[in-house]
Amino acid sequence: MDVYDELHRLRRLGQKAALATIVQVRGSIPSFESAKLLVREDGSMVGTIGGGCVEAEVWNAAREVIATEKPRHMSFNLGQDAAYDNGLICGGQLDVFVEPVIPAPRAFIFGAGHISKSLSKVAVMAGFSSTVIDDREAFANTERFPEADEIFSGEYEEVFPRLTLRETSYVIIVTRGHRDDMRVLRWAVSTPARYIAMIGSKRKVINVVKELEKEGISRERMERIFAPMGFDIGAISPEEIAISVVAEMIAVRRNPESNWRALSKTIFVGEALAALQK
Repeated sequence: MDVYDELHRLRRLGQKAALATIVQVRGSIPSFESAKLLVREDGSMVGTIGGGCVEAEVWNAAREVIATEKPRHMSFNLGQDAAYDNGLICGGQLDVFVEPVIPAPRAFIFGAGHISKSLSKVAVMAGFSSTVIDDREAFANTERFPEADEIFSGEYEEVFPRLTLRETSYVIIVTRGHRDDMRVLRWAVSTPARYIAMIGSKRKVINVVKELEKEGISRERMERIFAPMGFDIGAISPEEIAISVVAEMIAVRRNPESNWRALSKTIFVGEALAALQK
């Protein structure tokens, strides 16, 4: 299997990976400069940089790179030992660069109203791919969302099984009403999406939390929700709201290891949960 073909396939599927490349060689090694090893999320591999203990170390580093989404540069001195389990005596040195392969993050926008029109456009401009879902065909169509990669029209519960959400997914809930928001949110918190946001006032957030808590949904799941969505920049127009939400999405995307909730000035569900205890 060709490394580049598999790399393209994984990106198309929305799966993360890490690519290790021998970027410099000094002396004799049982491989060659530019040799590549692709490590998938499940730990399986395509290609090789020679095998043995060096490749094992690189594999471990690759798993870390996938998790943190940060590259690593590694140097190895083979000395005079039998290297790579192949019986060759090599005394060279090599440098390996391990880089994360991250598919374009995808924004799943539920609701196809006026805010969603701006949100889809701004998200695509910021490097997210866009999927729009609404139960009204008159709203969910290519005429309204020409930049969207995918558009689904139908009852939300019928569309959910057709969507593949991963850790690189961003869910934004802007449907036409409270009932539909609840339907989507109930499903969204069960997914591995990195970002789940819902439009609405602080009062609405508290009411939603109460209802979900009555249904037995765990507090841990509810604390993942960004609501009200977006940075507090005083946004009023659909375009301003879209900018505030996408800015928050970018903060989450670029700070995978940080406490990215602290980056936002919004009222999170965790605070609403605390308020309910008073």
